[in-house]
Amino acid sequence: MFLSYPFIVFLTVLIFLYYVLPKRCQWFLLLVAGFAFYAAADIRYPPFLMATAFTVYGAALWIGRCSQKTAAYRKGPHKEGEAPSRQEKKAFRRKMEKKKKRILLLCLFLNIGILAFVKYTNFVIDNVNTVLEHTGRQELSYIDFIVPLGISFYTFQAVGYLFDVYWEKCEIQKNFLRFTLFVSFFPQLVQGPISRYSHLSQTLYGKHSFDGKNIRSGLERILYGCFKKLVIADRMGAGLHVLAEDPGHYTGGFVFVGMIFYAVQLYADFTGGIDITIGIAEMFGIQVEENFIRPYFSKNIAEYWRRWHISMGTWFRDYMFYPCSISRPVKKIAVFCKKHFGMGAARRVPVYTATMLVWLVTGLWHGARWYFVVWGLANGVILLISEELTPLYQRFHQRFPGLGGSVCYRAFQVFRTILLMSCLRLFDIYGSVRTTLRQFVHMFTQFGSHPVTGEELAGLGLSRADYVILGAGVLVLVLVSLGGRGGSVRETIRRQPYAVRYTVYVSLFFAVLLFGVYGQGYDVRQFIYNQF
Repeated sequence: MFLSYPFIVFLTVLIFLYYVLPKRCQWFLLLVAGFAFYAAADIRYPPFLMATAFTVYGAALWIGRCSQKTAAYRKGPHKEGEAPSRQEKKAFRRKMEKKKKRILLLCLFLNIGILAFVKYTNFVIDNVNTVLEHTGRQELSYIDFIVPLGISFYTFQAVGYLFDVYWEKCEIQKNFLRFTLFVSFFPQLVQGPISRYSHLSQTLYGKHSFDGKNIRSGLERILYGCFKKLVIADRMGAGLHVLAEDPGHYTGGFVFVGMIFYAVQLYADFTGGIDITIGIAEMFGIQVEENFIRPYFSKNIAEYWRRWHISMGTWFRDYMFYPCSISRPVKKIAVFCKKHFGMGAARRVPVYTATMLVWLVTGLWHGARWYFVVWGLANGVILLISEELTPLYQRFHQRFPGLGGSVCYRAFQVFRTILLMSCLRLFDIYGSVRTTLRQFVHMFTQFGSHPVTGEELAGLGLSRADYVILGAGVLVLVLVSLGGRGGSVRETIRRQPYAVRYTVYVSLFFAVLLFGVYGQGYDVRQFIYNQF
């Protein structure tokens, strides 16, 4: 959608109007543009977004009034001799807290319920039918739902705002249209990131004057995102499609090839889309938080998830992991474990329970398929195993103090993490738990029986020129990531002489123009994370 000709025209006209119209109208123009963008995808989508915006906005105001009543009752003013006692103040506060909690839970039930209903009803029916099939009973009919574009992203963003209001961590937006803009800001509707109100609101509603630096900087980011998407991700996707469609033929070493292909494709596709999102926002003078920080340079899986899809990870951490780990049921289980199994078990219960719940939901968030569930739970198990082995790692590094700081060992840790995460991503490639497990085993047992040859690689639909372009593209990604460790690569380029600077831009532009993979009628493939 971002890379279609109609969107380019839409964005060009919008930027022109944004800086021509009075500044007080800028935020409202973005609101109208967001709904136009969303309706263009499907006219049935906007009512879903409006339902989320209206219910969360109303619930936040209601919760805010409860907080105000509590503060007013505590501070007064009260007539002489009629001031409430300390116990009465506590009772009133508890009453208001219960009311706030009921409002929060009701709004969560409505919005998470809508998300679950449209995304997971047929998944439940499919599993029920599997049981009915074995019992000989009549199977249930599937329901023809529409799944609105980006529903997981805007629902989580709105719910995050509601939690922050409940915990009094952010101000309440009293203007309904302004709040709706926060939920519907169009660059984020496709694939995030999931922004926090306290951050996005700082620039979303501001009055922005035309700044050539913002336009240039945004275009640079968009251009690099297009390079990732069109030159690398879509080209890699062609070969990966062949591997995934015929797993019976492409076994052994080709499973490893597909694993690496997908690691590159997913990174280029997802980060490319986020680059475009941030670049578009930057052209309007709006700051959107980074969603990736060189994840493939992580030395362990915990670090990887702190660097990959950061907004989703922090959302689950703040709004699910922490509340779950200190919830009353989990505390009761921890007390039981302390009594019967000791303090060590009691300390582990909150972490284990919250971690596995978060990763179960993370898997389901990615899609209503069992392989997503298994993928999520596998991540949780590996994280917990890594946590349990931490004392062993520490003793190892104490025994060999010079090893941990060596370049070779750090490189080993990085490649180990990449391979581990790529193995888990096999579930994405094959879309089946059974096929994935079989292919994983075949990667080791049939590695020599079906060697990876040049002829076989050519059979994936990629020519020698394609492999050269992919190799050069991946090298660019690596060099940019390495350069980013010392600061912004764009700022580094801008400090170069004029000739060097524009040689880089022109080369990148023609690389996208000449080597980009375009579909029929120049309709490029949709981003992978659109489906979520």
